[in-house]
Amino acid sequence: MIRKTTKEILTESFVELAEAKPIDKISVMEIVENCSMTKPTFYRYFKDKYDLIAWIYVQEAQKNVDRIGTGGYVWRDTLLDGLRYYDKNRKLMVNALKHTSGRDSFINQINKTDIEYITEEIKKKLGVKKLPEDMIALIRIYCYGTGQYLCGWLLDSKPVSCETAAKVMEAAIPEQLKPFLCE
Repeated sequence: MIRKTTKEILTESFVELAEAKPIDKISVMEIVENCSMTKPTFYRYFKDKYDLIAWIYVQEAQKNVDRIGTGGYVWRDTLLDGLRYYDKNRKLMVNALKHTSGRDSFINQINKTDIEYITEEIKKKLGVKKLPEDMIALIRIYCYGTGQYLCGWLLDSKPVSCETAAKVMEAAIPEQLKPFLCE
């Protein structure tokens, strides 16, 4: 028997509510009442609903990043699997884009997480603890650009296929980063 964690139950409750109303209109009380939990339980795991949204994204991204380098799985596969997840959960993703703002906005969380994952991947491949500032700048520019592209893709009424979007996002990788992400 597979048992769900408290975080997973809270996440499912949030996603269920987010399918019916804007995220900025969902309260923590609604999330916990929807799954028969308490506010203290919610706050034991998340600082707020935006932290929960970030956790959802990180969990999905981590699954893909962990597969890089195994069985021929490369960066394009990570992009493609991520886009397929977004496409499958488009309603939730669009809700997160349209109804979160400021430092806790969904796009800021995407950018922050992607910058961290790419930075760690390159540090691991180089065997260093810190990257040069110019490389960090390239990672940020790439992530901010692909993050904005992702937003447009999610909001487009007739988006290109996941495969085409992944190909475009891979083509946008700066030359200095390609040896670490494309090989």
